[in-house]
Amino acid sequence: MDFMSTVKGSLLEGFLPAGWDMAKFDECCSHAPKEITKRQSFWNKNFKPVECEQVADFDMMMGHEIAIQIKKAGDAGQKLAMILPVGPMGMYRWAVYFLKEWNVSCKHVYGFNMDEWSDAEGNTLPSDNPGAFQNAMTNAFYGPLGKLTVPVEQRNFATKENLPTYPEKIAALKAEGAKLITVFGIGRMMHIAFWEPHFAAEFATEEEWKSQCYRIGAKLHPLTIEQNALTSFKSRTTLVPCRANTVGPGLFLQSDYIIGGCDGTLGRGMQWQGLSLWVTLRHGPCTWIPSSFMPTLPGKLFYLKDLAGPLMAECN
Repeated sequence: MDFMSTVKGSLLEGFLPAGWDMAKFDECCSHAPKEITKRQSFWNKNFKPVECEQVADFDMMMGHEIAIQIKKAGDAGQKLAMILPVGPMGMYRWAVYFLKEWNVSCKHVYGFNMDEWSDAEGNTLPSDNPGAFQNAMTNAFYGPLGKLTVPVEQRNFATKENLPTYPEKIAALKAEGAKLITVFGIGRMMHIAFWEPHFAAEFATEEEWKSQCYRIGAKLHPLTIEQNALTSFKSRTTLVPCRANTVGPGLFLQSDYIIGGCDGTLGRGMQWQGLSLWVTLRHGPCTWIPSSFMPTLPGKLFYLKDLAGPLMAECN
């Protein structure tokens, strides 16, 4: 017995996105852990998964990658636009550490936070609210950088007023020779930012889907709500908004380079992100799986070794 043989007539029938092939997902997860880095035909030639032994390594290595890309752009006299997440977060402490050690100013950096909790109209939490992504970003990255920080006027947050300006601002920066880097995690629903898989049902073609730059007050999938309840709100589902403002593939697929991170392990050897990682790396591009497009771009995806599996049943 498994999911595929018992889902018919259950409460899960029709709950997951219509375009998900669970048998194919299962096949993606059926390989030996050492095979996770085996190159696939749809990967960009300059895309590379990077294994991290433990969380401390993950945070440091991903933080170093962010910092070195900022340094390289500064050394080249190039502006750098960065689409930035709030989750994962541990890498920001190390990015700050390296930038301070190297005395690298971020005056050439333009930050675009990829998403923010919202209501149906796109209204967001006050910037100083403990749950607001703007607050988290300021406390984790912009604030600790001190005198080296990104200028306030070059920091963008996904409010309903500012998010619609992202496409024009990023296009103007790229026209001036700026590099665009997207830093990201992969959701349980294989979303990038809060661009959810069920949005695919709204578009007739992949090209139309790829052209979407943002969404205000996006409806989040129930499993996204629960993922965030567990990983950000200490299980308190009642605190998690059911909507968010988010960038879309029209922006993050413009990236010249990507820096991804998967650190979704739990206690007792359990985890929540292994399936999402394997499907991202093995499925192939599909609008119902937003993260599946990320390996088609140059860059690195850092992941905890335990996420490679084996992904097998374990009772304890």
